[in-house]
Amino acid sequence: MDRNIVLHLDNISKRFGPLLANDAINLELAEGEVLALLGENGAGKTTLMNILFGHYVADEGSVNVFGKELPPGSPKSAIEAGVGMVHQHFTLAENLTVLENVILGTEPLFAPRQNMRKATSRLRELAEEFGLAVNPKARVKDLSVGERQRVEILKTLYRDARILIMDEPTAVLTPPEVESLFATLKKLIDRGLAVVFISHKLNEVMAISDRVCVLRGGKVVLETHTSATSGEALAEAMVGRQIPEPKRTPMDPGKPLLHFREISISGEHRKLLLDNASLSLREHEILGIAGVSGNGQTQIADLLSGLIRPDGGEMILCDVEKFSPTPYAMVRQGIGRIVEDRNGTGLIGDMSITENLASESYRERRFSRFGLLRFKALRNHARKLIKDFDVRCPGISAQVRKLSGGNMQKLVLARVLSEKPSVILAHQPTWGLDVGASAYVHEQLLEARKRGAGILLISEDLDELLQLCDRIQVIYHGQLSAPMEADHIDLQKLGLLMSGHGSEAA
Repeated sequence: MDRNIVLHLDNISKRFGPLLANDAINLELAEGEVLALLGENGAGKTTLMNILFGHYVADEGSVNVFGKELPPGSPKSAIEAGVGMVHQHFTLAENLTVLENVILGTEPLFAPRQNMRKATSRLRELAEEFGLAVNPKARVKDLSVGERQRVEILKTLYRDARILIMDEPTAVLTPPEVESLFATLKKLIDRGLAVVFISHKLNEVMAISDRVCVLRGGKVVLETHTSATSGEALAEAMVGRQIPEPKRTPMDPGKPLLHFREISISGEHRKLLLDNASLSLREHEILGIAGVSGNGQTQIADLLSGLIRPDGGEMILCDVEKFSPTPYAMVRQGIGRIVEDRNGTGLIGDMSITENLASESYRERRFSRFGLLRFKALRNHARKLIKDFDVRCPGISAQVRKLSGGNMQKLVLARVLSEKPSVILAHQPTWGLDVGASAYVHEQLLEARKRGAGILLISEDLDELLQLCDRIQVIYHGQLSAPMEADHIDLQKLGLLMSGHGSEAA
């Protein structure tokens, strides 16, 4: 390389019990370079970056930043050396405001007071420059997933990082937001910023990176200049085989399964989060909800999950108009929930795979009798689902938090789809998943559609919506557009409606 080497990973190896997550990995990163780090979920990418950032300690090898070896297991040393990390799974304090999260750890512990006005001004400047709008005074617990991702990016930029690790930074950003972020990143790269870019969106990798490194099974299997490869070749290197793309075949919709009729939901200060929203879902149909994060998608998902009740309007589910919309009742009524946050609300990380797979099963005497658990039935159930859904795990007793993101999502799919629900809520079902795992999720959803389920797909991935959906509605400031046939709409029209420029009314 002609440019100065700012980062060198030398012979990094890391084991978790019998699992070899990183196997003698060597990597270099130059000043002003973008290195894309690719691989399946569980390939070792995040483990490697956590070693660089000091969250993990390598069993072998060393990390050198700007010519100096970093002490192992010290995030403080990594930050002081100029390393910043945008995490895929958020590392935010939910009870603090956006501003408090951003400045946390940047000022002396015993300073007489914090200069909040100056910090707020700098945060607003960064947010405007990067197109990452967020309210500095808002509490993180009240933010959507997309808004929390923006805070993660801003938190790192606030610290003036010279080496930036970006782990799925665009997973919940809209195409215009991604373009804005990339434009600013390119300016910073021109000034010498070095970036390790982890993404499963191969079109973004091809657009932003200079070099690509592919991990598989903890080993480097491909390292090349981006200009010398293609998205198809990278996808095949990641999984070791060709990946067929699931395709939606035309089907006649069946009977109605779900109706929202002029649903309204108010938040704080009587702000309308859903404003007379109407939709209808039928058998053999995937209905997509497109929109920028924070426009009411969470309220639709929570309503269908039984977590909240509407202030106005009515919800009809499978011809049943009057029922108590609790989580228990919704599951009993035949709703399967693939939730947005698989780590926070989809699974219980400290519980075992067996326990998580049975956590929404309410059939009498299936897993318990006379108040006692039937452990053999629980274990047999877990083994069957692990095999049927190809969940790669150490065993049925393993804690869920030790699994990769893709295998966590397979667990959620196994739990939901094995019950054969008539209505499926799929909220960001492929967020943070690699191309192979995403294709698997799409295949499972299309199979559920084929057998007669109605699927409400809430996604910020427009390509995913156009690929899978029969009809699409756009949500903007709590209002739903009229449904549009997916075969007769393009990305430009969707983008205009998502930004509030359009005439489609529900």
